[in-house]
Amino acid sequence: MAKSWELRITRTGEQTRSPKRRTVGKYEVFHDGVKVAGLSGVTAETKGPGDNKTAGNNRCVEAGTYNLFTQAGAKYVTIGYTSNVNPAALKRPGLLLLPTGKRVGILIHPGRGFLSSVGCINPATKLATATDDINFVDSRKRVIAIIDDMKAFLGASFPASNGVKIPNATVVIK
Repeated sequence: MAKSWELRITRTGEQTRSPKRRTVGKYEVFHDGVKVAGLSGVTAETKGPGDNKTAGNNRCVEAGTYNLFTQAGAKYVTIGYTSNVNPAALKRPGLLLLPTGKRVGILIHPGRGFLSSVGCINPATKLATATDDINFVDSRKRVIAIIDDMKAFLGASFPASNGVKIPNATVVIK
């Protein structure tokens, strides 16, 4: 039987720091349906409602289930990211969600400040109010913890290169 790795995101509301808006939620990691202790936190995404039908719409991705892929981009990768914690240092850690309709480049990646994404998902420690900023070093550690947990859990089935579907790994957004 194949192992199942899942990241569940439950959106809880929207915050405004004029003129910016972000959607916040909670994330948890599951192995074969069992919650993994210590792999949880909050998420920040761009404003809602979700829309996958219109490219470049500056909205969050629609609620649903997405496959995970290793990211092979100019700024973000799953394998071979920099060890440098400077937010400007490239390449930063990230994972790609697909299929996302007409939307492209929907990633889970480190955030900073109020929000670091247009459609992407930034893990964080807490965002209780709109005045709370995402701490880049903490967010980066969270993305790496998600990647490392997935690698360890999926073992040999985890891809050895970027730009490849990760078998039995999904993101469920509610």
